[in-house]
Amino acid sequence: MSAMQKALEASEKLIGTEVGVSNWITVDQAMIDQFAETTHDTQWIHVDPERAAAESPFGGAIAHGFLTLSLASRFAYDCFSMMPGQLMGVNYGMNKVRFLKPVLAGSRLRGRFTLQAVRARGKDKMMRENLMTIEIEGEETPALIAEWLGLAVFED
Repeated sequence: MSAMQKALEASEKLIGTEVGVSNWITVDQAMIDQFAETTHDTQWIHVDPERAAAESPFGGAIAHGFLTLSLASRFAYDCFSMMPGQLMGVNYGMNKVRFLKPVLAGSRLRGRFTLQAVRARGKDKMMRENLMTIEIEGEETPALIAEWLGLAVFED
C-alpha cells in the first residue's frame, strides 16, 4: 500500500473530528499597519486608531478581513505536520469564507481545524477539506469561518 493510500485511510477515520488547534497570535496595530502598507489598503478604520475609536462602530482600529484570513497558514503550521511519505502541502483554495466579527487591534487569534472530507487525487495526491474557525480570545463569535482545501503530495 502506498504512503498516500495509508494517509488517506488514516485521514478518513478523522472526518468530523477536530484535528488541530493553533497557538494564539496577537494582531497588533503594527501588524495591521504593515498589512495596509503591503496591500495598499489604508482605509482609516484600519490605520487611524484615534479616528476609528471616535467615528467607527467598532470602537477602535480593526484588522483587515484578509489579514485575518492570511493568518490561516500560520495557524495550520502550528497544527499540521507532514505525513509519512508526504513531499509537500499545497494550498488549493477555499470553498467558502465568511467574516463574522471584526478583529480589534490588540486582539489574540487562533485557528481551529475540523476535518470535513478527504479524497484521492490520482495515485500520489490527497485533497483534505478542513473547516477552519479563527477565534478571537474572549469572544463567542469567531472572526471568520472558512472551508479550506489543501493538497498533500506524496512520493510516487
